[in-house]
Amino acid sequence: MSGHSKWATIKRKKAATDSARSKIFTKYLREITIAARAGGGDLDSNPRLRTAVSAAKGVNMPAANIERAIKKGAGGLEGSHYDEIMYEGYGPAGVALLIECATDNRNRAAGEVRHTLTKYSGAMAEAGAVSYMFKARGLLIVERTAAEEDALMEAALDAGADDVQSEGDAWVILTPPAALEAVKDALAAKSIAVQSAELTRIASVQVALDVKHAESLLKLVDALEDLDDVQKVHANFVLPDEVLAKLAH
Repeated sequence: MSGHSKWATIKRKKAATDSARSKIFTKYLREITIAARAGGGDLDSNPRLRTAVSAAKGVNMPAANIERAIKKGAGGLEGSHYDEIMYEGYGPAGVALLIECATDNRNRAAGEVRHTLTKYSGAMAEAGAVSYMFKARGLLIVERTAAEEDALMEAALDAGADDVQSEGDAWVILTPPAALEAVKDALAAKSIAVQSAELTRIASVQVALDVKHAESLLKLVDALEDLDDVQKVHANFVLPDEVLAKLAH
């Protein structure tokens, strides 16, 4: 599990310095729209929507944009209809990839994902080839200085978290999907600031990568995440400490 946590920490730092705010906004707006369409526009009764809105606020998205996306998803406004699609594939070193898309053009999405995989030494896989490895989880990241370990673990575990891990300068908390918001609220009640909270997928089997394959895979993941239709990319790899140290230089 630590491999995913370390990758989550890397992505958190990357997002904090990413200048392409409009692309980040677009992904969050699509998720808000889809969540509202699936479960309605009431934040209190729609945990997925509540998580999406919270994430959007975390990147300083204007409230008007959020409200418009909710209304669009709930049927109050005209707009594009986005379909959720999951593509499966393989990356360098046989790493399994699960690629979540939200698109208004399935043919375009499939073509761009396939092209990107091929370009970066990956390949598309048949449906079901790798998805069985991945389990839906809630993932929260808390700055290490934001809480003492005992207080954090007590609050998180009592609220339904499965595990609390230490990863560099952060605490990484894993939860069942349905418990994500409850854990986040419990930490807030203890004045413990959560830097990010998201629904993700974590693989039961991890592949340890050397520096060469790690560099290739991270380039592939970045390229996939840059595609307009791609919302998230999940992968089953571990970055050993010595590889992380080399990648940091």
